[in-house]
Amino acid sequence: MLPFMDDESPREAPIIAFTDGAAKGNPGPGGWGAIVLTPDQYVTELGGGSPHTTNNKMELSGAIAALREVADTPGRVELYTDSTYVIQGITQWVHGWRRKGWKTSSGSEVANRDLWEALADLHEGRGKGGVHWHWVRGHQGTPGNERADEISVAFAVNEALPLYHGPLATYPIPILDVPVETAVPQRSSAAGNAPRPQFGAGAAAAKSAKAYSYVSVVDGVPMRHATWSECERRVKGRAGARFRKSTSAADEVSILRGWGIDPGQL
Repeated sequence: MLPFMDDESPREAPIIAFTDGAAKGNPGPGGWGAIVLTPDQYVTELGGGSPHTTNNKMELSGAIAALREVADTPGRVELYTDSTYVIQGITQWVHGWRRKGWKTSSGSEVANRDLWEALADLHEGRGKGGVHWHWVRGHQGTPGNERADEISVAFAVNEALPLYHGPLATYPIPILDVPVETAVPQRSSAAGNAPRPQFGAGAAAAKSAKAYSYVSVVDGVPMRHATWSECERRVKGRAGARFRKSTSAADEVSILRGWGIDPGQL
């Protein structure tokens, strides 16, 4: 589902961003990645890394980089990340931390305060409602999230990876293919257990279910894959490619029909 209507003018269309972070060892070598699509339909990929860092620092760094990139670009930002830490921190926890002088409820110093302050300044600089935060489950085939993860991992392992700067029309990743439901899972704590995400029945089933297949469409031709790696090899670098995990035969059919593909073509 597109985050804006097809008939929106460039002036009304939002800025779309995907961000991610990774650390090998946590702490260890890390990287962050970000993709930004501006209303003029221009895509900018960003990435960076650190030789010794944490996953949380890199997740924050990706979000900061994306918002800095569009600091002078007007319009609302639709930002997608798989980090509940980032979303809950910037939309909920940061207010309490400030009131307490950047202390947690237990009285300890807030970790990564410098990054939180930078992110808060950018977030608030866009005004109320200027940034909409969306949670996507990592490694579930959301194209923008998968690419941001690829960038962050490449920088974490010091691997050369060309970053795209150019029009959306020639960008090989279908970043407008985003999930319909992007709310952060609510947390509740049970006695003796750490807080765990609570989902609706359908989302819980999707989370725990094994993959029935991975489906992809390249140049209008659908294909079923037994593993994510097979699917990734087919779609990587292919303009307009689509891909997603299915959890059942019915889900597979639903995904293909949603893409306007006849399931009988598989």
